[in-house]
Amino acid sequence: MANLDAFFGEWELERQIRHHDGGIARFEGTALWVPKGMGALYIERGTLVMPQARYHSERRYLWDRALRVYFEDGRFFHQVPAEGGQAEHRCPPDTYAVFYDFGAWPVWTTRWHVSGPRKDYVMLSRYVGAAAPKP
Repeated sequence: MANLDAFFGEWELERQIRHHDGGIARFEGTALWVPKGMGALYIERGTLVMPQARYHSERRYLWDRALRVYFEDGRFFHQVPAEGGQAEHRCPPDTYAVFYDFGAWPVWTTRWHVSGPRKDYVMLSRYVGAAAPKP
């Protein structure tokens, strides 16, 4: 279903981060895919709201045509399943498990479960593309 060209452009992005200890944070901003070489540069910008403060937040990844995602320094992160589904990134001692849901395209979601000795949270992200009907 998904191919790299389908992601190009700007998306509205909302995210909720639920920590195992009950803490909740949220992120509101945009995700932008722009062509770069044979792939794309992903740029996420917005505001991270935590109980104690608000922060400007930005992250960047590189995507290739096979929907492989890399950190900005070129290290492999994970493979996005084109039809949606599960993927994983291991960064010992932590594990990052994700589920991509493209069923309501151009609205789609990711659900990351991050676990490790010092990490235990679920991060739910919702992307809304320009072609999505507005409520």
